[in-house]
Amino acid sequence: MTPLICESTPKTPDIAFDSTAGIFEIKGMSCAEHALDFYKPVFDWLDEYIKDPRPVTILNVKLKYFNTSSAKCILQLLERMGKIRENGFEIEIYWFYNKDDEQMITDGENYSVILGLPIKLVELEKK
Repeated sequence: MTPLICESTPKTPDIAFDSTAGIFEIKGMSCAEHALDFYKPVFDWLDEYIKDPRPVTILNVKLKYFNTSSAKCILQLLERMGKIRENGFEIEIYWFYNKDDEQMITDGENYSVILGLPIKLVELEKK
């Protein structure tokens, strides 16, 4: 599979999904009014990847902010990660947050509980 690369805009995140390495990263802002328009190709790509995943798939989520529309899409993205796990493959999900960003911490915890996925919260280092 060809890697999926989407460069960020002021309202959409960077997407870098490498099927060969099994390492996926989403970072930046996700606040497009119609988030599904942005995430649909990501979902389509993941649906193909799910058919033949790597033994271990790693997802790094480094979002600074996401709106309600994007929250639903992130839920769908994480559900797809859950399908990989259900098919007997290992997944590692890292949810990065800034030290004082209580909302992002809560969001990561909530997704973990709602989906029953092992999401590891990781505090970002200050530069």
